[in-house]
Amino acid sequence: MQNGSVSSHDAPIPGSCKGRLLVATPPLADPNFDRTVVYVLEHSEDGAVGVVLNRPSDDIAPDSLSRWQDWMTPPAVLFEGGPVELDALIALARLDGPGEDVWSPVVGDLGSVDLALDPALVAHSVVRLRIFRGYSGWGPQQLDDELNEGAWMVLTADRDDVFSPDPEGLWREVLRRQGGRLAWVANAPDDLSAN
Repeated sequence: MQNGSVSSHDAPIPGSCKGRLLVATPPLADPNFDRTVVYVLEHSEDGAVGVVLNRPSDDIAPDSLSRWQDWMTPPAVLFEGGPVELDALIALARLDGPGEDVWSPVVGDLGSVDLALDPALVAHSVVRLRIFRGYSGWGPQQLDDELNEGAWMVLTADRDDVFSPDPEGLWREVLRRQGGRLAWVANAPDDLSAN
């Protein structure tokens, strides 16, 4: 694999946004998603679930998660995964040789780690780890309707997007690498009235 490209085992599921990025079109009417990049964890006829990748918070992990701190990918803070279930914590990780019963695969070697486990059972395999507070959720056909309305661009995820070292710049980076008109959109000012 070269240049962070998606390998064949990371290929998205046909007919689903699972394993792909939802990139908010400017300006998306919902302030929860303005200029966000959402990684889709699940998308079926029952709805969709994802996490916002580009909203690091000022919060450090609570004491209950301090044992995972050494394995968190910088910036080692909690990320605002979305406006749903703000008490829920979702840990996404790339593991080297994940063991059974320690994670739930999403796509390829990316999966969700159970934070209730003793890190000693998992951490020796952790290559990257990011923890999200809350998630983004859509009911049946809700995401599909938003896609039809043009609220989101569905784009291929690069292998390192979930763990970007520059999460605040991820929205622009994802658009720039598309080239053409989408690369131009990356330069749109945050306040379109200032243009």
